[in-house]
Amino acid sequence: MSQYTPPLRDMQFVLHEVLKVEEAFKTMPAHAELDVDTINAVLEEGGKFASEVLFPLNREGDEIGCTLDPQTHAVTTPPGFAEAYRQFVDGGWAALSCDPEYGGQGLPVTLNQAFYEMLNSANQAWTMYPGLTHGAYDALHAHGTPEQKATYLPKLTSGEWTGTMCLTEPHAGTDLGLLRSKAEPQGDGTYRITGEKIFISSGEHDMAENIIHLVLARLPDAPAGSRGISLFIVPKFHVNADGSLGERNGIYCGAIEHKMGIHGNSTCQMVLDGAVGTLVGEPHKGLAAMFVMMNAARLGVGMQSLGLTEVAYQNAAAYAKDRTQSRALSGAKAKDKAADPIIVHPDVRKMLLTARAYAEGGRALGMQVALLIDEAQNAPDEATRRDAEATVALLTPIVKAFLTDNGWLATSHCMQVFGGHGFIREWGMEQYVRDNRINMIYEGTNTIQSLDLLGRKVLGDQGAQLKKFGAQIQQFAMANMQDARMQEFLLPLADLGEKVTKLTAEVGMKAMSNPEEVGAAAVDYLRVVGHLVFAYLWARMARVALDKADSGDRFYAAKLFTARFYFAKLLPETASLIRSARAGVEPLMAMEEDWF
Repeated sequence: MSQYTPPLRDMQFVLHEVLKVEEAFKTMPAHAELDVDTINAVLEEGGKFASEVLFPLNREGDEIGCTLDPQTHAVTTPPGFAEAYRQFVDGGWAALSCDPEYGGQGLPVTLNQAFYEMLNSANQAWTMYPGLTHGAYDALHAHGTPEQKATYLPKLTSGEWTGTMCLTEPHAGTDLGLLRSKAEPQGDGTYRITGEKIFISSGEHDMAENIIHLVLARLPDAPAGSRGISLFIVPKFHVNADGSLGERNGIYCGAIEHKMGIHGNSTCQMVLDGAVGTLVGEPHKGLAAMFVMMNAARLGVGMQSLGLTEVAYQNAAAYAKDRTQSRALSGAKAKDKAADPIIVHPDVRKMLLTARAYAEGGRALGMQVALLIDEAQNAPDEATRRDAEATVALLTPIVKAFLTDNGWLATSHCMQVFGGHGFIREWGMEQYVRDNRINMIYEGTNTIQSLDLLGRKVLGDQGAQLKKFGAQIQQFAMANMQDARMQEFLLPLADLGEKVTKLTAEVGMKAMSNPEEVGAAAVDYLRVVGHLVFAYLWARMARVALDKADSGDRFYAAKLFTARFYFAKLLPETASLIRSARAGVEPLMAMEEDWF
């Protein structure tokens, strides 16, 4: 009974009115000819594919899931998944933002990001198959040899082959320095790889003729820890010199994980039994190459939760306007009915507006980061590319952790709007909650993202990049401070900016004498900085909406109402978070371990 309508109007608002992407693209030779009409046309067609092809498969995919034949190790995806993937490939969607040299369409990452938001709203489990393929493409495009690129990139670009990232092992989760998979050189430029990997999304399936696994393993002379990890291409089927497929390689699915959610995606335990692979990049430098894929995946995971937040909000809002229950505290509103629709109740509205504010703020952040990636890849001058890349690095952990934390909160709220019906499978809401929960865990847990932000991205350069981002906020505030209508947005934004500066300095000083202070403050700190970024983006969106307030378009009025809700009801969370961060490590570490 669930429904989904692509949020094209809001996407167009963010792209064209807030970010002004057409102007930005004109500064990039690769995208200089791209215009508004083309962008909108691509999004409209992408929305049709998401809502008409993928969305109808979501519930059945969850209920049926993937099945493994233990004799052949073949995995069958839910009904309709493989056919939908063929339509995806035939429509050229896999190649949207890929390099034309390898058959791609060469469109901006920003456009691809918006498309993937819609795919994730429609069917996150299905979207993970092409999503991971895009990450494998990025890693090989950045670090593959000319021969590897020629062999694999055209097929990954077209979507004829899919890709995976094989990192985690049963004894080693985030700490990749503990992995034990071994790679023995064969003397002909190839390696025999043995080991076991777990939690491998899209590890085996029936949607493509070949699967290209990017596998982390150790060479015989590898130093201990993360500095001894190498990266290898291990295809499911060997690739002959003419590009045709050869014999089956020694990598196979030993079992499918039984999971809380994303049942339509084949999360596999992969066994490498003397599988043949080729080295990507330099020996013992595999993490540098794999981080290209991992960072792409972290941004992708943020888009997964954004997509689920949007579709959950749409369904909860529709239900709240239709479901009648009790009367408004101020008196009957629907006097022709036995009860009022539940949308009259303040707390129902609070839950709906929380989801809406997090969806629209997340959309603005996701597209802003995607535009920065386009600048990092295509800006004509090196300084612009370098600055854009540094800002992407700063914002990546926020996209991954803040958006997925918000998604968990929002989908839970939206399920709550349905009351008992939300807990029942037929309405579809409980699936969004279950599917979203993994997003806070994989591709580096949200705590890992918090440590990365505070420890590496902020304290690692003495806050230099954060100060640059803060300067952007200050410049925006100075340009708009004379407009009295903007004060309700600019004053709390400036106040939070000052508090982030003070908190950063305080935690940094404490960490100099006790590094555990970083771990104690990190999760709170990321959420505070996440709100700073959201407040900046909401202020920018409010600026545009204020300028159009007299247009008579209710879209801008709704945008202003949502902005005011965010500043009034969500941003104040930062006060308790800052107080918690300042409490330090002592309340966490003082108790003896055996008291737990």
